[in-house]
Amino acid sequence: MSRETSSQEGFDDLATSAASTAGIALPPAGIESSRERSLGGIYAFSAYLLWGFLPLYFLLLAPTKPFEIVAWRILLSLLFCALLLTVTRTWGRLAAIVRQPRLLWLTALAGVLIYINWQVFILGALSGHVIETSLGYFINPIVTVMLGVLVLHERLRPTQWVAIGIAVAAVVVIIVGYGAFPWIALTLAASFGVYGLVKKKVGPSVDAVSGLTLETLWLTPVAAAVLIVVGVTEGLTMGTSGWEHALLLSLAGVITAVPLLLFASGARRAPLTVIGILQFVAPILQFLIGWLVLREPMPLERWIGFGLVWVALTVLTADSLLHTRRARMAAASVASS
Repeated sequence: MSRETSSQEGFDDLATSAASTAGIALPPAGIESSRERSLGGIYAFSAYLLWGFLPLYFLLLAPTKPFEIVAWRILLSLLFCALLLTVTRTWGRLAAIVRQPRLLWLTALAGVLIYINWQVFILGALSGHVIETSLGYFINPIVTVMLGVLVLHERLRPTQWVAIGIAVAAVVVIIVGYGAFPWIALTLAASFGVYGLVKKKVGPSVDAVSGLTLETLWLTPVAAAVLIVVGVTEGLTMGTSGWEHALLLSLAGVITAVPLLLFASGARRAPLTVIGILQFVAPILQFLIGWLVLREPMPLERWIGFGLVWVALTVLTADSLLHTRRARMAAASVASS
């Protein structure tokens, strides 16, 4: 699922991290009508809603195992993107990107990161760790802020440091109290955070569909190798478990691309603050699915850990909204003087 901002402001806003990760170039705020902004919010909400229900979709693909699912997801996403490029007659955009070596290598790196993210997410979803996958996306904005400090050498406001401290405490509580290292959550947060950083480096030069096309194209040899190994060892499940299963598995490319396109449409229209708040829809849904539908355990230690994460996110979001409001007021004051 990137927009170019100045390096100083690149990771200050939660909304910036959401749009940056998606690989979307956004126009300046204030140029869209109220109707367009409302429509953008609907598009973005729909994208996060679909992402939130992804664990249930992957569970429906049984008996297909995680590595085969990701391999089909890569190949079918590439096919779907190729069809989109053909229908929209935008192969020229892709050709322009291919002629720029820097962009090619960045899309290759993005492909590696998104492969790690997809694979770990599906491993978690299919092994009874949906709640932990939600934790990864809850802490992703905090990881993004930390990357701003470590990679972009940005200076954080005191409130942001408080949020990071609370989040670190939450992870410690989960490790000590629950007795398990949350490697799925931390891998998801780290891979998606660095993926967003790479997409920020790419900037508006690569649109969403072209970016996903190149990322999956780079991963095609990996997907092919995985399918060969699975076919030789366990046997491929495509077409062996009924037409319903084959249809569901065939939709992996659509399931991957459609939320991305909805988000692209929404992020171009909705205010950044709306995008920043809506990004929590997906992990909230994943958490509820893991807890209420799949009945994954939530002992007291986990509730305390998640509670601390939610407090950290509340602090970070409030700080972001307040900072954005002050910046707008300052800009308005300068413009009127």
